[in-house]
Amino acid sequence: MPQTFTIAIVDDDYAIREALDDLVQSCGYQSELFTSAEHFLAYKNQAVIDCMLVDVKMPGMNGLELQTELNKMPRKPPMIFMTSYEDERTRSAAMDGGAFAIFGKPVNINKLIDCLEQALAVHF
Repeated sequence: MPQTFTIAIVDDDYAIREALDDLVQSCGYQSELFTSAEHFLAYKNQAVIDCMLVDVKMPGMNGLELQTELNKMPRKPPMIFMTSYEDERTRSAAMDGGAFAIFGKPVNINKLIDCLEQALAVHF
């Protein structure tokens, strides 16, 4: 039986969370949805997460701050960031922190799927 991957979707925008959820499931993956970075950090079953799709700008803790917190943990799934506020400083901070990739919104769906598959292939 092939391995089923679980993708965390961390975004404060309901419509984006739902669209990404549909996309992830259409690729045959499971998903867990989170409305904020704090919501994800409070999640007790983080060990099931194989990859993360994370918004950079969210109320409270932003995606880069979440990345910093996860970098302190022994197991950190690959993170793919998405942002409407793409600039070189944000891109550099994400990549220097170990992000697998960062996309500007609106995200090219085909490129996102390819990136997600690459992240899973590299890490599993």
